Amino acid sequence: MNPDARIDLHLHSTASDGTLPPSGVVAAALEAGLTLISLTDHDTAAGVPAAIEAARGTPLTVLPGIEVSATWEKGEIHILGYGVDPAHPAMVAHGAHAATRRSARMEGMVERLREQGIQVTMEEVEAVAGEDRESLARPHLARALVASGYVEHTWEAFDRYIGDQHPAFVPTNLVSVEEALALIREAGGVSSWAHPPEDHMDALLPRMRRAGLDGLEVYRPRAPVERVRRFERRARTVGLVMTGGSDWHGPEGAELGLFHLESAQVAPFLQLLQDRSEGG
Repeated sequence: MNPDARIDLHLHSTASDGTLPPSGVVAAALEAGLTLISLTDHDTAAGVPAAIEAARGTPLTVLPGIEVSATWEKGEIHILGYGVDPAHPAMVAHGAHAATRRSARMEGMVERLREQGIQVTMEEVEAVAGEDRESLARPHLARALVASGYVEHTWEAFDRYIGDQHPAFVPTNLVSVEEALALIREAGGVSSWAHPPEDHMDALLPRMRRAGLDGLEVYRPRAPVERVRRFERRARTVGLVMTGGSDWHGPEGAELGLFHLESAQVAPFLQLLQDRSEGG
């Protein structure tokens, strides 16, 4: 790959909880000067074909992706899948199951908020999410709380009401760690643990490695250098490739392209991706 490549392997669209449609993500990536992106919507790859089509004939390459929500005994973790086939029956089935489960989960969170005196409705959440979305996610609820005047910013909604540690939180409960990794592998993909919490690393990484985990998301915006170096060492020690991305959800957040990777940082990942696509 071009050594001057500008790469972001973690982006979201309105297929899940981003604010731009897949074509809009592509337009934003082109404007930012990115040359390789992956659309990694939560529990769906439905937006990938539109993103690939929008990038056709441009300098931008779109890598098919997904971010799978997995549950373990201490909470929820996310696993990125790269190079997956969006039309693979396992991907399609997971997306349909996730949409149903996420809707039920959102109803549960709305009810728990109502019990706390926060009068937000499912209709308001769905209106914020828009018609393009494949499933509902917490950022949709956070935006509804902003629109209703309960908080000023989406991050405040997580801090005060809907973060993992708050009474309104309901886990997604879609698949186990092992099932998530098997799903990605079955669909032809390479897996990477997204934004891994360091305090869970010792307990969970050996289990994930045994289940077939391929990589670790090491490079992220605003990550302290010391943390990045620890994650790099950890990945090398256990034989994982390294990935990275901005986890960008739309222009209301940080400017796309301010954070990006160079090809040298993810060369082993790109090689594994090629080997996997060739059946290696």
